[in-house]
Amino acid sequence: MAARLARRFQVITIDNRGIGASDTAPGHYSTRVMADDVLAVLDHAGVRQASLVGTSLGGMIAQELALAHPERVDKLVLVATIPGGPRSRPMPLGTTYLLASAPFMTSQAKLQQFVHTTLGPATLRRRPKVARRLVARKLAHPQPESAWRAQTAAGMLFNPLGRQRRITQPTLIVQGTADQVVAPGNAEILAGLVPDARVQRFDGAGHLLYWEQPKRFVRAVTDFLTDPVTAARMPAAAAHRAS
Repeated sequence: MAARLARRFQVITIDNRGIGASDTAPGHYSTRVMADDVLAVLDHAGVRQASLVGTSLGGMIAQELALAHPERVDKLVLVATIPGGPRSRPMPLGTTYLLASAPFMTSQAKLQQFVHTTLGPATLRRRPKVARRLVARKLAHPQPESAWRAQTAAGMLFNPLGRQRRITQPTLIVQGTADQVVAPGNAEILAGLVPDARVQRFDGAGHLLYWEQPKRFVRAVTDFLTDPVTAARMPAAAAHRAS
């Protein structure tokens, strides 16, 4: 997906603290702290303004950055994420049970279960190789348990108190209808808060919808970022925020 977007945009992909190639900082994580991490990366890259693409926890971080530093954000693409606090629809029950039982599972079993939870049932049934690719990617970049817990807590504590009404950037909200991590109804709630927001649904797709429908996702993001109606200028960069 990043390679496809790079045909039209400068793309900066960021590993959150505690995952991928980034260090695992000790202590408490928050979406505000991780928004500062994104800002530091943009500063280091010399990018004055960027369009942010954020998924799940990354979508929460993107909201925080747009609120704290609106001058640095051109457009927002919020994927499978929540408005935060009591406004959020609760996590689907199956995933809630999985989170509760995760400490008692083997690493391999936990990985398999979480990967299956992030994909839609049609993809798991018809294209099981997508799940195998996800498992291989996670095994290649193992995440410390402490970082996983810190990131999970950051997402659970995310609560902008409805301040999304101050977000002035054009915003595309993308949501899979078969998402078992973020209840699909959160998309409409978030769209009701952000003044200039539109919702695009991916029928049958799960939480990591761009793994299931990458071409459609890239087309949707490209159309949004280059639409002259949503803004008078082209984005300086597309910064993809992984969950």
